[in-house]
Amino acid sequence: MFNQCWHINKTRKGQGVNKNDKAPFSLWDIPLALVLLTRLPLPRLPEAVFARQSRAAWAYPLAGLVVGALACGVAWIAIWAQLPALATATLLIAVLIIATGAMHEDGLADMFDGLWGGFSPERRLEIMKDSHIGTYGVLALLLSQVLRIAAIMALIGAGLLTGVLAACLFSRALMPTLMRALPNARRSGLSHSVGAPPLPAVLSGIGVAALLCLLLLGGSAITPMLCAMFSAAIVARVAKMKIGGQTGDILGATQQISEITFLLALTSSI
Repeated sequence: MFNQCWHINKTRKGQGVNKNDKAPFSLWDIPLALVLLTRLPLPRLPEAVFARQSRAAWAYPLAGLVVGALACGVAWIAIWAQLPALATATLLIAVLIIATGAMHEDGLADMFDGLWGGFSPERRLEIMKDSHIGTYGVLALLLSQVLRIAAIMALIGAGLLTGVLAACLFSRALMPTLMRALPNARRSGLSHSVGAPPLPAVLSGIGVAALLCLLLLGGSAITPMLCAMFSAAIVARVAKMKIGGQTGDILGATQQISEITFLLALTSSI
């Protein structure tokens, strides 16, 4: 699910960056989170910055804030142009997909194909690694996008587009919780290379996301945040039972499921 161009960026020699930087937080973490979680055109980062991949987890919500702001900006233009709510919601989701390279959607499809298409952890992991998509994956994508569009249309009708922005950033704060709580189910892949984030990074990411959500939505953000956290816990439990841990696909699916849960919970209160 992580941006696969990171290894290209890593080849550039770092200048002005301390290669032994062990500080818990750094401003470099923000562009690094964008490199890992998006496909936005970004300058190459110094090689030394990539040593902070696990510690940069606190900045994941900020990456969600950026892609969410881009998508909501397009949606606001569509609303100004008086496009129908369905078209506006579809355009918003299209921007999210383009900005992230559909990595989270791909993770959702792979998770459903693997976890329910195999009968052993080894076979499930093998299916998840396969580039082909199966029936479970197709249905998961179709149903998830229908729910996503329906929820966003409701928020557009209520004049609450900031709820989409909150869902984008909070859902990305939950991925590091699984990276921290569950072992990596395979000894390879980008999730394994990033490693488990330190606890301060995980807690700080959730704190940053919660604060931003409260600023955007006020007290109405509390129930959606709790529901999103509960949905992430369910994904973690299922992944632990079926493959013994997490992978990049599990993390991508967590983002999608928690985002949709956040949106649905928010629409129930409007």
